[in-house]
Amino acid sequence: MIKNQGRNESAYISELAIYGIQEKKGNEIVRLDLRNIHSSVADYFVICHAESTTQIRAITRSIEEEVHKATGEWPARVEGLEFAEWILLDYVDVVIHVFKTDKREYYGIEDLWGDAETMHYQSA
Repeated sequence: MIKNQGRNESAYISELAIYGIQEKKGNEIVRLDLRNIHSSVADYFVICHAESTTQIRAITRSIEEEVHKATGEWPARVEGLEFAEWILLDYVDVVIHVFKTDKREYYGIEDLWGDAETMHYQSA
């Protein structure tokens, strides 16, 4: 379990989300720090991908469970569950994108936020 030891809330939620992704073997986990970008819509984007819609849904559930267990919060909005090719979990200051591999390559979210500080994380 990750503990919030003086970190700001959005950094903490992003770390919980990354842990949830790692628990379900999400691929190429990236956290974009958008706090220093003037036009950003959130503090952090967390991005990963998986090969199957089953795994994408499992990753999404794992993220929701980890964040809720630690903070009591649920996402303000969840988009994309029906087809599970790109699920977006909106925690207001943290937005998590769980892609199917080909959709991540096609949309290139990381490229759109090229000025962001990027951290790469290992899958568990």
